[in-house]
Amino acid sequence: MDFLSPDFTPAYPEIFLLVMVCVVMLVDLLVGEKSRYVAFFLAQFALIGSAVLTFTTFSTDISYTFSDMFVDDPMSDTLKLMVYATVAVILIYSRTYIDARGMFRGEFFSLTLFATLGMMVMISASHFMTLYLGLELLSLSLYALVALQRDSTAATEAAMKFFVLGALASGFLLYGMSMVYGATGTLHTAQLSGIIQSGAIDHAVLVVGLVFIVAGISFKLSAVPFHMWAPDVYQGAPTAVTLFVGSAPKLAAFGFVMRLLVDGLGEMVTDWQGMLVILAVASMAVGNIVAIAQTNIKRMLAYSTISHMGFVLLGFIAAGENGYSSSLFYVIAYVLMTLGAFGIIMILSREGFECENISDFKGLNQRSPWLALIMMFLMLSMAGIPPMIGFYAKLSVLQAALSAGYVWLTVIAVMLSLIGAFYYLRIIKLMYFDAPESEAPILPEPDIKALISINGIAVIALGIFPQALMGLSLYAIQQSM
Repeated sequence: MDFLSPDFTPAYPEIFLLVMVCVVMLVDLLVGEKSRYVAFFLAQFALIGSAVLTFTTFSTDISYTFSDMFVDDPMSDTLKLMVYATVAVILIYSRTYIDARGMFRGEFFSLTLFATLGMMVMISASHFMTLYLGLELLSLSLYALVALQRDSTAATEAAMKFFVLGALASGFLLYGMSMVYGATGTLHTAQLSGIIQSGAIDHAVLVVGLVFIVAGISFKLSAVPFHMWAPDVYQGAPTAVTLFVGSAPKLAAFGFVMRLLVDGLGEMVTDWQGMLVILAVASMAVGNIVAIAQTNIKRMLAYSTISHMGFVLLGFIAAGENGYSSSLFYVIAYVLMTLGAFGIIMILSREGFECENISDFKGLNQRSPWLALIMMFLMLSMAGIPPMIGFYAKLSVLQAALSAGYVWLTVIAVMLSLIGAFYYLRIIKLMYFDAPESEAPILPEPDIKALISINGIAVIALGIFPQALMGLSLYAIQQSM
């Protein structure tokens, strides 16, 4: 590896964020409990600075650096900007929640930034080694975040399950990568396509490696049958951490799949399409059907996530620019909806009380009509009812699958989506038609209330005018392939 004169420009955002993580840890060590908000504002500054650097280096060119192990292209820049915005919103939503539970410490913010750095590396990786390093940086940070509330038995148990299953999935992924390396002799994703196309490889070994790689990817996407960790981690982790686990990493997972399956193993599309079909159908079926039986809102949203990831896979199954861009649009829409849903759950939680059960939403319209309206927007969007963004997200991936000739798969997806609408509409029924179980006032901070309002309005506004986001998604994919 030649490190004599690398071009650091493509990696400026990552370098800046790494420096800021060190600053956050040092400053928090110095100020301690004297000024808890210093770490919060430094974390936000780190995200804003990284966004500015990413935006200023945004171009239509594809730039490689560090011996072609790191790539900067429009898709990576778009995903990174979405990650910054998502993490910044998460920190604002979480502030009151973590303060009331003794988690408002530098560790929370430094681990969050380390996880964000891992996501950025995953998104820009063009080498198996870089992909794995980014993945592990993200995963180890998430394990620690889930276990951050050390006096909580549920959080500790969730962290252990997450760690054990995550280690198993990483083993699958590493084994698959080693098989691909053994068959092709390279770890660079850009070189894989040419070597596979040449035909001078053992195809059987490559397929075995592909099976293990898809298994590892499925865990990160929480797709069936590698979904077992999601409901337990969503329920056991503090809600602020659950929001983080369930949102921003999905953007990174999309980039991860693009780098591995599309950029690296795109010549084997007929092999991995069949695998993804099974994963998609199983995820949509299990996610939507099992969610109906849930009484815990966080477990319900975990199974909802599993079903949504099944829809994301439809775009990859369709392949082509249209399919990949529809998946990107779906992931962005999903993250927007997830931010709002868990944001409202944290607003309804207070010191000494966790909003965890579906029954906690009873009579919300009588307690806070505005929050009930926003939650209704979010639930309708998740159910895929027009004119919400969730409807156009589902429509885009279904159209892509239909155009690729998967008529039967499209019909199954529509039927399972109809089944899934039940548990979303149930929340609306509880909010508007049931008497409240608690009369406790709902008093969110002004900035949190304003942000959750923008979040809710964005769900319907981007549903009425989806063209700009759809165009951005298509542009990012077209310019990066």
